[in-house]
Order: sequence, then C-alpha cells, then structure tokens
Amino acid sequence: MNKISKFIALVTSVIFITSASQALELKFGHVGKPGSLFAESVENFAKIANAKLGSKAKVTVFGSSQLGNDKAGMQKLKLGTVDMWLPSSVMASIHDEFGVFDMPFIIKDRNHMMKVEKSVLPKMAKNLEAKTGYQFIGVWENGFRHITNNVRPINVPADLKGIKLRTPKSKWRLKMFQSYGANPTPMAFSEVFTALKTGTMDGQENPYAQIASAKFQEVQKYLSITSHVYTPAYVAVHKDHYSKLPADVRKILEAAAKENQKFVYKRAAELEKSLLGVIKKAGVKVNTANNAAFVAASKGVYDQFASEVATGAGLVKEISALAK
Repeated sequence: MNKISKFIALVTSVIFITSASQALELKFGHVGKPGSLFAESVENFAKIANAKLGSKAKVTVFGSSQLGNDKAGMQKLKLGTVDMWLPSSVMASIHDEFGVFDMPFIIKDRNHMMKVEKSVLPKMAKNLEAKTGYQFIGVWENGFRHITNNVRPINVPADLKGIKLRTPKSKWRLKMFQSYGANPTPMAFSEVFTALKTGTMDGQENPYAQIASAKFQEVQKYLSITSHVYTPAYVAVHKDHYSKLPADVRKILEAAAKENQKFVYKRAAELEKSLLGVIKKAGVKVNTANNAAFVAASKGVYDQFASEVATGAGLVKEISALAK
C-alpha cells in the first residue's frame, strides 16, 4: 500500500470512529433548575442508563431550559435535534386527552397515579402516538402543585380574584384559575422569577421542588398549600427518530426509565417534607387552603372537559374509580 492509500485509509477510519461516537450521544433536555426534582430525576436516569450502555451510547443532560422551553423542546424531539425531553403540563396542549391531569384533585396520591399508569395511560399513549408521533418510555413526576403570591393568603377560590397568576401552557389550567376568579397567564418557566420580582405576575403555582429550586421563595410572600393538581412527568421521545436507535440501546433506556421511577417517587416524597421548611425559613407565610371549597368550585371545569374532549368523561370516570 503506497503512502497516499495509507493516508486515505487512516483518514477514513478516523472519520468513521468520530462519527460513530457522535451519532450515539443521546441528548436529554428539561426545564428544571439545579436541585429541582426534574434535575435530580434526569441526572439519576443518566447515571443508571450510562452504566448499562457502556460504549454503546451516552446520555447527556441539558437542564435549566438550555435547549429551550417545553414547547421548543418538544419541537426539537420531532425534528430529531434532541433525543429525550421531560414534559409535564405542556402535554395537555399537545394532545387533548392529557388535559385530564389538569382536572383539579383528580389524582389523590402516588399509589393512585401508579394504578392510572397501569390501567389508563397505555390507551392514552397509543392515541398520543397515533396523532402526534410522540411516545413516552417512562412516567415520572412533577408533583402536587401549590399557589404562591404577593397579594394575600389563598384559603378559598374567591381569594384568587384579580390575582395575576403565571401558569404553564395548558388551556385547562387557565380555565380552572379563570373559574376561580384569578387572572392567569401562560409563561415559560425560565421567565417566572423575573416576572414575580418585577410585579408583572403576582403569583404562580408549582410543586415545592420547582418553587424552591427556582428560588421563588425569595420573591413571594405567601404559600397556600392546595395540592390542586398532580402533574406527572413523561420521558418523551418521537417515534420517527427513537425507532432508528439500535434495539439494544432502546431496551436499556426503557429499563432505566422504569427503574428510575422508584427513585423519583421516593425523592419527591422527601422533597415535599424538606422543601416546605426551606420555603418557610425564607420568611414566606404558609397556610393550608380549604380544599373542599376548591373541589366545589371545580365542577364547571370538569363539565367543560367532558363536553369538549371526546373521551373526557370516560377518562375522568375511569381515573376517579381507581382512587377507591
């Protein structure tokens, strides 16, 4: 082999090795801040998956909205520029059936959610894939949501009247808070701290882990414990790109996502206890809202969901039955 042939062979082998290693970097994006349940969930998943993947592939995590907000992230999944994303409330704007998880107080606890995951979510996932191409390979948690604001404690729905409240992009979350008398506005999570600090927004609603990791306690006076919505989090992929990964890689990712759920639920329960203390320590005044009053005020939202979403009434009935 002459020198030119050897050089071409060397360059070809280098290009092949480089492209092969780059092709199996699996980007996993999310909007959670460092220390949030989202961040801890994805980082632990990456640790589990990478240990099993070895040299086959590597999961690389991009948190804190580095790759954009949830809307942008889901679009990147569709385009194939990111491999996995961890959406939560935004799913209701992608496929209307997922608005069922925005129905106030429909999920009672994590045991209830696990029953829903087993019995109801498979059908919803099938419909999601057929309509949008999105799939999810795991179900984790965002958590039970509570209200913070700078105006007054929230004890009953009437206390929300006129309060400018940031919500995720979910029409059902908007309808819910509008029915309570608030003035809700969708906004990217990365923009919320500044909006609260400047007074553009009076308040917001999120689980403790999101509140504390984003340091909302530094710019909010009141925390009202409502647990008005439990939001699952979904390890989302898109079939057009996920299906092209090697079968053994997909098998490892799916097993790691399932294994990680135990960590997520355990860690979520721990954070619910510890982070309430962090928020209180920052000087935020805490009260427990009258949940019965909120439940009574929520009937109209359920009725709208049942009338506007073809499968809505059936989903509500099926999920509610599993709580018994």
